[in-house]
Amino acid sequence: MKERSILFVCHGNVCRSVMAEYILKSMAPEIRCESRAVSYEDAGRDIYYGAKRCLDRHGISYDRHHARVISQKDYDSFDEIYVMDHENLRAIRWIIDDHDHKIRMLLEREIEDPWYTDRFDEVYDQIKEGIERIL
Repeated sequence: MKERSILFVCHGNVCRSVMAEYILKSMAPEIRCESRAVSYEDAGRDIYYGAKRCLDRHGISYDRHHARVISQKDYDSFDEIYVMDHENLRAIRWIIDDHDHKIRMLLEREIEDPWYTDRFDEVYDQIKEGIERIL
């Protein structure tokens, strides 16, 4: 049986998508999971400190992270790809040809970017809700 694989994508891959990666890894370690960005502006950066503090508060462990931008190779190697908002959805469609219809929103509604709002715990709850839905 093929291992299920999930890729989470947000703008910079330093807040929402990487939080989703580690939340899913804590909930379902048998699923192969990674995260990516649609923008190069944070490429190579570690998890944003606000996201780290939030993961710490919820007892979610994480590793040193290096933000990366999604590629066609990523698309080809993951079964499911989830984005956090409609802007991510538009941007990813400029980068990837979604010929297999793998790309979708994690929730039906937008998951706000806590980089701007500093509402990391609310975003954590939204991401966890989306992960529970897809599991």
